[in-house]
Amino acid sequence: MAIAERTISTPQADLRVSESAGPGMPIVMIHGSGASRAVFARQFDSPLADAHRLIAFDLPGHGESSDAADPATDYTITGLARSAAELIDNLNVRHAIVYGWSLGGHVAIELASFHPVVKGLMLTGAPPVSKGFFGMLRGFHANWDMLLASKKFYSERDAERFETLCFGDSADASFRENILRTDGRLRATVTRSMMAGKGADQKQVIEQADFPVAIVNGENDPFIRINYFDTLDCGTLWEQCHVVPGAGHAPFWERPDLFNPMLSRFAGWVAAQDAGIVVPARRRAG
Repeated sequence: MAIAERTISTPQADLRVSESAGPGMPIVMIHGSGASRAVFARQFDSPLADAHRLIAFDLPGHGESSDAADPATDYTITGLARSAAELIDNLNVRHAIVYGWSLGGHVAIELASFHPVVKGLMLTGAPPVSKGFFGMLRGFHANWDMLLASKKFYSERDAERFETLCFGDSADASFRENILRTDGRLRATVTRSMMAGKGADQKQVIEQADFPVAIVNGENDPFIRINYFDTLDCGTLWEQCHVVPGAGHAPFWERPDLFNPMLSRFAGWVAAQDAGIVVPARRRAG
């Protein structure tokens, strides 16, 4: 499957985009802090790209996208979601499944709070937390490594540590370069915006969603509290909260053999629901 590459200008930044040309419902993929659309290479190099219009882009301040035009506004969680919305509208996408990983998951939830394009949402490494500092503490481990998420300037050692936390020992050679390329103002600004309770109450967005929500986390994710997801009361949860064995923060990269069929199954289920075909959302015991 040929992958098209282009740059799309939005008020927030010039965004670099990769797309496949599969005929199925589009899947918009949003990467995490310090990464780029390159982390989804194992989805683009799979049957998913033949079956669906995969769309992945570099967030402002990341990868081959430009830095934000107005960092103080555009690097907040709301600003990042607005940039995703501008891109989606520019691509003339009307219905889509949105997959968000880590920071990208929080951007995806914020996007879903105001944009009708979201017909299904899959999250990895992104606990939907209530507003403010204490809400975040419930979803994330409190340790020194978490400070890297908000640190403005990275040393080589910081970049190495962050790469290990995100990808274990499975990182591609380009991932360290992407971490060091990232505009550090984004890390500081987006963390402050979430700590201050800016944007939507993400827990409420998920619990009150009228679209299917899938949750897929790695068994050994060093950032998030896996048991936090058991506290969510999401009436549109797809199947169950899935945990990928042997994976850390990035199961789509570490275990695509397990992750890709799951995303394919969810995408098929969402497409059927969107077409008016009623299928049970939860797995039945036995």
